[in-house]
Amino acid sequence: MSEGVEWAMHSCLNLAWLDSDEAMTAARLAAFYDLPPAYLNKQLQALARAGILTSTPGPRGGFRLARPLEQITLLDVVTAIEGPGDAFRCEQVLRKGPEGRDDVDYRKSCFISQAMRQAELAWRKELAGQTLADIKAKVERASPGTPRATREWFARRRS
Repeated sequence: MSEGVEWAMHSCLNLAWLDSDEAMTAARLAAFYDLPPAYLNKQLQALARAGILTSTPGPRGGFRLARPLEQITLLDVVTAIEGPGDAFRCEQVLRKGPEGRDDVDYRKSCFISQAMRQAELAWRKELAGQTLADIKAKVERASPGTPRATREWFARRRS
Protein backbone atom coordinates (compact mmCIF):
# COMPACT_ATOMS: atom_id res chain seq x y z
CA MET A 1 0.00 0.00 0.00
CA SER A 2 1.36 3.39 -0.90
CA GLU A 3 2.12 6.18 1.53
CA GLY A 4 -0.57 8.16 -0.29
CA VAL A 5 -3.24 6.27 1.68
CA GLU A 6 -1.82 7.51 4.98
CA TRP A 7 -1.47 11.04 3.63
CA ALA A 8 -5.02 11.01 2.29
CA MET A 9 -6.53 9.86 5.59
CA HIS A 10 -4.64 12.47 7.61
CA SER A 11 -5.61 15.18 5.13
CA CYS A 12 -9.28 14.22 5.44
CA LEU A 13 -9.05 14.49 9.23
CA ASN A 14 -7.39 17.89 8.97
CA LEU A 15 -10.17 19.07 6.66
CA ALA A 16 -12.74 17.82 9.18
CA TRP A 17 -11.28 20.04 11.88
CA LEU A 18 -11.54 23.18 9.74
CA ASP A 19 -14.64 25.26 9.18
CA SER A 20 -16.90 23.48 6.70
CA ASP A 21 -16.89 26.46 4.32
CA GLU A 22 -13.09 26.70 4.26
CA ALA A 23 -11.34 25.20 1.24
CA MET A 24 -7.76 24.12 1.69
CA THR A 25 -5.15 23.99 -1.04
CA ALA A 26 -3.03 20.92 -1.58
CA ALA A 27 0.07 23.02 -0.88
CA ARG A 28 -1.18 24.04 2.56
CA LEU A 29 -2.30 20.52 3.41
CA ALA A 30 1.10 19.22 2.27
CA ALA A 31 2.95 21.81 4.36
CA PHE A 32 1.26 20.55 7.53
CA TYR A 33 3.27 17.30 7.32
CA ASP A 34 6.09 18.55 5.09
CA LEU A 35 4.90 16.40 2.18
CA PRO A 36 5.58 16.96 -1.53
CA PRO A 37 2.62 19.12 -2.67
CA ALA A 38 2.42 17.72 -6.21
CA TYR A 39 2.26 14.14 -4.95
CA LEU A 40 -0.31 14.95 -2.25
CA ASN A 41 -2.35 16.80 -4.87
CA LYS A 42 -2.57 13.55 -6.87
CA GLN A 43 -3.97 11.79 -3.82
CA LEU A 44 -6.44 14.59 -3.15
CA GLN A 45 -7.59 14.55 -6.77
CA ALA A 46 -8.17 10.79 -6.46
CA LEU A 47 -10.29 11.46 -3.36
CA ALA A 48 -12.24 14.07 -5.31
CA ARG A 49 -12.86 11.63 -8.19
CA ALA A 50 -14.15 9.13 -5.61
CA GLY A 51 -16.57 11.68 -4.15
CA ILE A 52 -14.77 11.91 -0.81
CA LEU A 53 -13.58 15.48 -1.39
CA THR A 54 -14.71 18.32 -3.59
CA SER A 55 -12.23 20.42 -5.48
CA THR A 56 -12.85 24.08 -6.23
CA PRO A 57 -10.51 25.88 -8.65
CA GLY A 58 -9.41 29.48 -8.36
CA PRO A 59 -7.69 31.77 -5.86
CA ARG A 60 -10.13 30.91 -3.06
CA GLY A 61 -10.34 27.29 -4.13
CA GLY A 62 -9.02 24.10 -2.72
CA PHE A 63 -10.37 20.91 -1.20
CA ARG A 64 -13.26 20.27 1.17
CA LEU A 65 -14.92 17.13 2.44
CA ALA A 66 -17.71 16.11 0.08
CA ARG A 67 -19.65 14.19 2.70
CA PRO A 68 -19.64 13.67 6.47
CA LEU A 69 -16.82 11.57 7.94
CA GLU A 70 -19.45 9.09 9.16
CA GLN A 71 -20.05 8.25 5.51
CA ILE A 72 -16.39 7.74 4.59
CA THR A 73 -14.94 4.34 5.43
CA LEU A 74 -11.26 3.55 5.56
CA LEU A 75 -11.90 1.20 2.64
CA ASP A 76 -13.33 4.13 0.64
CA VAL A 77 -10.03 5.97 1.04
CA VAL A 78 -7.88 2.93 0.30
CA THR A 79 -9.91 2.17 -2.83
CA ALA A 80 -9.76 5.80 -3.99
CA ILE A 81 -5.97 5.85 -3.72
CA GLU A 82 -5.00 2.26 -4.56
CA GLY A 83 -7.84 1.33 -6.90
CA PRO A 84 -10.39 -1.44 -6.53
CA GLY A 85 -8.13 -4.34 -7.48
CA ASP A 86 -7.11 -7.12 -5.15
CA ALA A 87 -3.88 -6.69 -3.20
CA PHE A 88 -2.89 -10.27 -4.07
CA ARG A 89 -3.21 -11.52 -7.62
CA CYS A 90 -2.82 -15.22 -8.21
CA GLU A 91 -0.80 -15.57 -11.41
CA GLN A 92 -1.46 -19.33 -11.46
CA VAL A 93 2.21 -20.23 -11.16
CA LEU A 94 1.16 -23.84 -10.44
CA ARG A 95 0.16 -24.16 -14.08
CA LYS A 96 3.87 -23.87 -15.00
CA GLY A 97 4.98 -26.44 -12.41
CA PRO A 98 5.82 -30.08 -13.12
CA GLU A 99 2.22 -31.20 -12.56
CA GLY A 100 0.54 -28.07 -13.90
CA ARG A 101 -2.48 -28.36 -16.13
CA ASP A 102 -3.99 -25.86 -18.55
CA ASP A 103 -7.57 -26.94 -17.77
CA VAL A 104 -7.38 -26.01 -14.05
CA ASP A 105 -8.20 -22.57 -12.66
CA TYR A 106 -5.56 -22.39 -9.95
CA ARG A 107 -7.00 -19.12 -8.64
CA LYS A 108 -9.78 -21.29 -7.18
CA SER A 109 -7.93 -24.52 -6.35
CA CYS A 110 -4.60 -23.21 -5.03
CA PHE A 111 -4.50 -23.19 -1.23
CA ILE A 112 -2.20 -20.16 -1.19
CA SER A 113 -4.61 -18.25 -3.41
CA GLN A 114 -7.52 -19.27 -1.18
CA ALA A 115 -5.69 -18.19 1.99
CA MET A 116 -4.71 -14.85 0.49
CA ARG A 117 -8.26 -14.21 -0.71
CA GLN A 118 -9.64 -15.06 2.72
CA ALA A 119 -7.18 -12.67 4.38
CA GLU A 120 -7.99 -9.92 1.90
CA LEU A 121 -11.73 -10.29 2.50
CA ALA A 122 -11.16 -10.01 6.27
CA TRP A 123 -8.94 -6.95 5.77
CA ARG A 124 -11.49 -5.25 3.51
CA LYS A 125 -14.32 -6.05 5.91
CA GLU A 126 -12.38 -4.46 8.78
CA LEU A 127 -11.62 -1.33 6.73
CA ALA A 128 -15.24 -1.09 5.57
CA GLY A 129 -16.39 -1.30 9.18
CA GLN A 130 -14.45 1.78 10.31
CA THR A 131 -15.15 5.33 9.28
CA LEU A 132 -12.98 8.41 9.40
CA ALA A 133 -15.42 9.66 12.07
CA ASP A 134 -14.38 6.69 14.24
CA ILE A 135 -10.71 7.63 13.83
CA LYS A 136 -11.45 11.32 14.44
CA ALA A 137 -13.23 10.45 17.70
CA LYS A 138 -10.28 8.32 18.86
CA VAL A 139 -7.81 11.12 18.09
CA GLU A 140 -9.96 13.66 19.93
CA ARG A 141 -10.25 11.38 22.99
CA ALA A 142 -6.51 10.71 23.06
CA SER A 143 -5.48 14.27 22.21
CA PRO A 144 -8.33 16.73 22.77
CA GLY A 145 -6.29 19.73 21.67
CA THR A 146 -5.67 18.41 18.16
CA PRO A 147 -8.66 20.06 16.43
CA ARG A 148 -7.86 23.50 17.86
CA ALA A 149 -4.13 23.14 17.21
CA THR A 150 -4.83 22.11 13.62
CA ARG A 151 -7.13 25.10 13.01
CA GLU A 152 -4.58 27.46 14.58
CA TRP A 153 -1.73 26.04 12.48
CA PHE A 154 -3.64 26.62 9.25
CA ALA A 155 -4.79 30.08 10.42
CA ARG A 156 -1.15 31.14 10.93
CA ARG A 157 -0.27 29.98 7.41
CA ARG A 158 -2.82 31.57 5.14
CA SER A 159 -0.65 31.37 2.02
